[in-house]
Amino acid sequence: MKIIIVGAGQVGGTLAENLAREYNDITVIDIDGKALRVLQDRLDIRTVSGIGSHPDILVRAGIEDADMLVAVTNSDEVNIIACQVAYSLFHTPTKIARIRAGNYTNPKYYDKLFNDKHMPVDVMITPEQVVTDYITRLVAQPGALQVLDFANGIIQLVGLRAVKNSPLVGQELRTIKEHIPHADARVAAIYRRDRAIFPTGTTVIEDGDEVFFIAAKNNIRKVMSELRKLEKPYHRLIIAGGGNIGYRLTKALEHDYNIKIIESSKQRAEFLSEKLDRAVVLNGSATDQELLLDENIDRADVFLALTNDDEVNIMASLLAKKLGTKKVMTLISNPVYADLMQGGDIDVAISPQQATTSSLLAHVRRADTVSVHSLRRGAAEALEIIVHGDEKTSKVVGRRIEDIKSPPGATLAALVRDGEVHIAHRDTVINSGDHVIVFVVDKANTRAVEKLFTVGFSFF
Repeated sequence: MKIIIVGAGQVGGTLAENLAREYNDITVIDIDGKALRVLQDRLDIRTVSGIGSHPDILVRAGIEDADMLVAVTNSDEVNIIACQVAYSLFHTPTKIARIRAGNYTNPKYYDKLFNDKHMPVDVMITPEQVVTDYITRLVAQPGALQVLDFANGIIQLVGLRAVKNSPLVGQELRTIKEHIPHADARVAAIYRRDRAIFPTGTTVIEDGDEVFFIAAKNNIRKVMSELRKLEKPYHRLIIAGGGNIGYRLTKALEHDYNIKIIESSKQRAEFLSEKLDRAVVLNGSATDQELLLDENIDRADVFLALTNDDEVNIMASLLAKKLGTKKVMTLISNPVYADLMQGGDIDVAISPQQATTSSLLAHVRRADTVSVHSLRRGAAEALEIIVHGDEKTSKVVGRRIEDIKSPPGATLAALVRDGEVHIAHRDTVINSGDHVIVFVVDKANTRAVEKLFTVGFSFF
């Protein structure tokens, strides 16, 4: 695909890196020449210096025959206008915009504003909301490293670290059914000392393995209990940072949890006090030891560091852990920092750009891809694909899992049929209309997975 990305910041840069790996034709536009040079030194892409909403700059980038425009600058207005210009002058098929302001995303105005007659944005991405939803799922499943929804949330893929003395540790995967006879599940991938292991029935789970399994949402806790001691549901949360993400998360959770939110800006703290109903708002620094002690940090179930400063988030998290909080989740934009900190004193490192990139990838994938989740810092992917065709035009319809020639490292883990979850086994037969969940250990094989589910021309 020929894709033009407007914005070379963290989201645009991460997206360019993900798409360039897959041999797409990528051009990035930005006014920051230094940011463009950094990207061009690392990736096989074109760059254009200028304002991405200007027609002449878009022409230089090749908009006339582009398949997609993705506008992800820090300015909502530039992103919207870039989509408008691409639609009005060049008839670009797909236009995606990053839009952060709540006034634009307000349901009262959304449908009237965003359509081909007014603002022709095909897909709107709100990074703060994407990250908020991601963290909300983590809070709802104590002990998980990642929680991903498929098929409108009725099936989940969960990543967690297995610990010794748990029922399944030291056991072969084929014994899962014996351990949990009333909760069907499938292990989609295992990472051991950062190396991917393709799971088979004879694979033995070891202490410290990072295990990704898939199951119906209502069976997740049962499966988790076989891999590690179940953590009690969270009740008391302390959130550091009252910016867009901290505010959205607190607003979403304050009626179900006891929340204290720490904000360094007095003006912003006053805003939070006016907008929040039950949460306690504290004006101060999240790295202030006395403040944390006064607020009983040792009794908090989770400390969430969500400021826009990686260093503050990391230091506040380390301090909170030292002072006795049970679990720490930390927002870290720099991937180097995230890799260093994950799994130590910081229990869960959250990458905002990776979460946002996942929400964009579904619109780039071929076949009928409903959703995509990028995992392991972009090295792996989980896809939800709708199956089409018949036995003549499809490589999967009417075939058993064991008869399908899946690409190396790809696991057809589960499917949803008529609203019911079916965990995939060797004799499971794929039907047209199924929503199939596929885990790809090596993202280099994603294109082969797409081809596997692409319908032959005779179907049309």
